[in-house]
Amino acid sequence: MQPKILIIGTGGTIAGMADDAEKPGQYRAAQLSIAALLAGVSGIETAAAGPLDAVQIAQIDSKDMNDEVWHALLKRCDAAMRDETVRAVVITHGTDTLEETAWFLHCVLGRLAKPVVLTCAMRPANALMPDGPQNLKDAVAAAAALDADGQPLLREVVAVTGGGELHSARWLQKVHPHRLLAFSSGEQGPLGWVDGVTVRLRQGYAPQAPGTADGYSGSQWLAALPVPASQPWPWVEIVTSHAGLRPGLVEALQAQGIDGLVVATTGNGTVHQVLLEAIARARQQGLPVWRSSRCSDGVISDAVLPGAADLEKDLAVALTPYKCRVSLQLALLQAQTKAKG
Repeated sequence: MQPKILIIGTGGTIAGMADDAEKPGQYRAAQLSIAALLAGVSGIETAAAGPLDAVQIAQIDSKDMNDEVWHALLKRCDAAMRDETVRAVVITHGTDTLEETAWFLHCVLGRLAKPVVLTCAMRPANALMPDGPQNLKDAVAAAAALDADGQPLLREVVAVTGGGELHSARWLQKVHPHRLLAFSSGEQGPLGWVDGVTVRLRQGYAPQAPGTADGYSGSQWLAALPVPASQPWPWVEIVTSHAGLRPGLVEALQAQGIDGLVVATTGNGTVHQVLLEAIARARQQGLPVWRSSRCSDGVISDAVLPGAADLEKDLAVALTPYKCRVSLQLALLQAQTKAKG
């Protein structure tokens, strides 16, 4: 029997419903099941070039995305990676935190032997011209795409976000609150496009080979990550450097028991003097603090991709503040696991 594409539903606008189809901006997210979404997509079986299966693991507005859903996603993705009857995974998700979930999965899954493709929509399912059906069909086509050797074309976590654009989890970010093409990869640009059932990769883009570098890491992360309901993951918050900043914010967060802090800096890593003094004191007290530019394009000049070994460093991180928060949370979890021996 031919392996299937597994579609995981989490809710979002793609599953939303508006009271008035002519007012798509007024809707309730996460109303339709993943089975109902699939039933409304004409030609999706052709795009899949094989069988489809669907599972609903959550039904939420992605503005409310949480560690519990991320843990459930990792569990399902890890099972799919080890299941010979599954050849790819597609995840339907809201747009608000799509980039954060994509980056989380990129970090914990590592190198992939099977595609993991997220998709979304800016309009609810019953809008006069919904974008979700085409985005879902494009995501399935991307997941099904093969290279010249008959191997999966995509071997990293990607997102299909509208207009057939295919974005890497590394650079993906939402840049507009309501237009259909709401996502961008900044200076990097999309890594490819879905055109019908054909996937075109950007010239010069080289898909990662499976089994290289650190290899697949989903199973190790699943074993290391506690179930959030029984043991909360580390608490990491973001504070922004801005004009008129007043003292006390960092101290208030410390008093609440945060485990780490990300500073969204101005420009090329600069920080308001009030905040600079506060984070210096926080570091002296043992609080990990990383920096990330609040600019929508580019990264701080000396920025790097971080790891658990960088917790004590005054580190500039080559990610958006939101993805930096995810990386710091995972680094703290790694440190906790190592400390337990």
